[in-house]
Amino acid sequence: MERVCLVFLALVPACIRGQGVYAPAQAQIIHAGQACVVKEDNISERVYTIREGDTLVLQCLVTGHPRPQVRWTKTAGSASDKFQETSVFNETLRIEKIQRLQGGRYYCKAENGVGVPAIKSIRVDVQYLDEPVLTIHQTISDVRGSFYQEKTVFLRCTVNSNPPARFIWKRGAETLSHSQDNGVDIYEPLYTQGETKVLKLKNLRPQDYASYTCQVSVRNVCGIPDKSITFQLTNTTAPPALKLSVNETLVVNPGDNITIQCSLTGGDPLPEVVWSHSPSPMPQNSLVQGGNLTIWRIHVEDSGYYNCTAINNVGNPAKKTVNLLVRSMKNVTFQITPDVIKESESIQLGQDLKLSCHVDAVPQEKVFYFWYKNGKPARMSDRLLITRNDPELPPVTSSMEIIDLRFSDYGTYLCVASFQGAPIPDLSVEVNISSETVPPTISVPKGQSTITVREGSRAELQCEVRGKPKPPIIWSRVDKEAPMPSGTMTEETYDGKLRLESVNREMSGTYKCQTARYNGFNIRPREAMVQLNIQFPPVVEPTFQDIRQGLGRSVTLRCTMLKGSPMKVATAVWRFNGNLLTLPPAEQQDYSELKVDSVSRDTSGSYECSVSNDVGVSTCLFQVSAKAYNPEFYYDTPNPTLSQKQSKNYSYILQWTQKEPDAVDPILRYRLEVRPLSQRNTIQTFIPVQKMEKGLLLEHVLPNLKVPQSYEVRLTPITSFGAGDMASRIIQYLEPINSPSPADNTCHFEDEKICGFMQDRMDNFDWTRQNAQTQNPKRTVNTGPPTDISGTKDGYYMFIEASRPRVEGDKARLISPLYNITAKYYCVSFYYHMYGKHIGSLNLLVRVKNKRAIDTQVWSLSGNRGNKWQQVHVPINPPGPFQIIFEGVRGTNYEGDIAIDDVTLKKGDCPRKPIGPNKAPGVTDRTSSGQNCDPLLWASEQGDFIHPFCFKVTKASRNNMLT
Repeated sequence: MERVCLVFLALVPACIRGQGVYAPAQAQIIHAGQACVVKEDNISERVYTIREGDTLVLQCLVTGHPRPQVRWTKTAGSASDKFQETSVFNETLRIEKIQRLQGGRYYCKAENGVGVPAIKSIRVDVQYLDEPVLTIHQTISDVRGSFYQEKTVFLRCTVNSNPPARFIWKRGAETLSHSQDNGVDIYEPLYTQGETKVLKLKNLRPQDYASYTCQVSVRNVCGIPDKSITFQLTNTTAPPALKLSVNETLVVNPGDNITIQCSLTGGDPLPEVVWSHSPSPMPQNSLVQGGNLTIWRIHVEDSGYYNCTAINNVGNPAKKTVNLLVRSMKNVTFQITPDVIKESESIQLGQDLKLSCHVDAVPQEKVFYFWYKNGKPARMSDRLLITRNDPELPPVTSSMEIIDLRFSDYGTYLCVASFQGAPIPDLSVEVNISSETVPPTISVPKGQSTITVREGSRAELQCEVRGKPKPPIIWSRVDKEAPMPSGTMTEETYDGKLRLESVNREMSGTYKCQTARYNGFNIRPREAMVQLNIQFPPVVEPTFQDIRQGLGRSVTLRCTMLKGSPMKVATAVWRFNGNLLTLPPAEQQDYSELKVDSVSRDTSGSYECSVSNDVGVSTCLFQVSAKAYNPEFYYDTPNPTLSQKQSKNYSYILQWTQKEPDAVDPILRYRLEVRPLSQRNTIQTFIPVQKMEKGLLLEHVLPNLKVPQSYEVRLTPITSFGAGDMASRIIQYLEPINSPSPADNTCHFEDEKICGFMQDRMDNFDWTRQNAQTQNPKRTVNTGPPTDISGTKDGYYMFIEASRPRVEGDKARLISPLYNITAKYYCVSFYYHMYGKHIGSLNLLVRVKNKRAIDTQVWSLSGNRGNKWQQVHVPINPPGPFQIIFEGVRGTNYEGDIAIDDVTLKKGDCPRKPIGPNKAPGVTDRTSSGQNCDPLLWASEQGDFIHPFCFKVTKASRNNMLT
């Protein structure tokens, strides 16, 4: 490839100072999914309307240098929406089959470290229409004693929708209206879920017995069709009624087969009967047939409330509930209560003593308790009292109280819990009362108050309990509000040992052991503490650090321990490129340092610090070098492509800045590698550099590229150290103007991408894409087009709305893609619609891309031009890559809407005969300004035509020329 010299390009004067080309992030949200319409909802909000179930696609177009990173977030909508809890790091956000709860405001945040991040948002409005629900209600009230009854019927129609639905009531084929006669009333009730419309039939008449239809509509937004529901009202219409074959509470034994019949006793139309179970789903061993529920081999877990519900949308649903209890007993417990009155915590002769016994049972109130002493039934007496419900204890707890304890009362007491007459095994608990029955004491064995183990191993915490009977131990955490490793807040052990498997650092802390209240003495709990220390390897910083320095400079590397147990560096081993380094021993601390006295080729490489705290090892990794950072390609200028006179070649202006050039030695040159994507061969050249500053924009021309080939470009900075980090990009040749037929290059604005046109971010408001179906039905009359140029309701056009908040002089600018130069002359043709007494101006500008952008107005038209589409042809001859800009200017008031359609750009002359400038009166020659004037002047059908680079023609002079 031909070697081309490097050019330093200053887009603005600040570039020369070294910072100007760095630009903060800018963002713009565009849509590419199945949107119904995207419109301006108010002054600043864009609303993306989409049908539920369609695909949402939003794209965040960004500019800025360096190239920004994009993150999507969302607010509003459902609190359970997972998208709220995460972010999508991608320029394109795609949601398949969007649901109504996913509506809300979506934010695109673009950030590149220069200035403040750019944040743009768009509100997504998900539209839907559910099936309507029709319910019938009636009231009967005595108006004239027992001689006359008035019956009023309410037909209530409810639907969920977005936007709000419109309701239409029909009797047969007749549409009903509010108060069309004295017997019909239509109203909207207060305090209802969803949207509701009520049809009230007052003092029911024979003609009111008919078929009623509720039709709901969202006016075909997003193509959502209307929906309806019909009900036949007769003189037998009645709400459902039920009866059950069993009592409301049904107690059965485990393993039984049961059948519950739920029979309809009324209801017209015939109600639907449904069974449900609360709180869990219906058992797998159950079967529902009609109104009959059968459960085979019933289990204890099948207990619960079974609901039989009948619905026919008349009145309220009928509901019957059966509380099904499956007999069971478990967890028998006891407790010993010394004399409470004398505040004793031990058993003493001459004082009172109470033994309590409880079992968890279903049904609890059907449990019977029996007490035995030394194998014989205990008999009640003046000193032996047996009670069933003690207010200080859980319900259905049996207590045996011994008054004035004597030596003869010592013995073994047995409590038996039983379901009499049921095949459920009894449960029992035995309590020994003697002089050896003493309250518990608790302690931690010597050397066990602090347990230290390594992360991932097994730990055992122990508390010793003495006393008779010996109660279980309840463990809990003291130093933090956290559950036990089992997931519960407390854990009970019977041997006093808490066993923890595969411990982690989060389990460290203080644990409390205390005596359980049940299966022991009912006294103040005894407790002790055990400290659990879990040792884990160090957590270090940095895990990786890339350090760049100039040759000969020193670097200090530090590996710091952030966390660890123990929190001291026991050993620190440094390696360079895998080879062990010998360092003098250092004092124990939480970091280790290594100083590289001079960065050179010999000392550049990978440094690794392995830090140990006697439990494990973690590593800090440092990459030290004098390599230059990578270049950063400049993307914000549209593809700077220059076409050659030869039709098969083009040149490309490659632009970039250097990332942190002062971090290392000066950059001497760049190695440039260019490879056609279709080939493997790479052409290499070197670009010399005379000076380098941060932010300075560098430029290099790539000549003799083949049309329409794309190329991979690799750029590597080189310093006295050697090659730095490489950056690569793909360059493409784009030639949108390559057809002799203007029809092939006409933009009808039918596609949402509007042929690559973009809204100008620097104007006051935007052009809007719309058609006859999406335009605002409340749009100002006597202005704007009814349809596009085709005359169909489906055809789209671009439009500016002059109503509030727009004010006089506000501008909306629509910018085309960048076009490469492949011809001398071009013709811009388009249709405009300028109808209304407050029409402002429509201007056509050409923006030429060179080292800076130059905008030149080439055509302008103002004022009311009638309610019709008109075509204009404007010739241009731009000297370099260019864009065309449509600028709409708001007039004096709101009747000033302007529209454009069918924009065509073609090579060659416009469909007008040329007229020499020497024959045109009123022409001002601008050749003295240094611009290259074309010898021909083209006349335009409408408006002031301004030759883009030569002279201006007014309407008067143009008319003279045409005559």
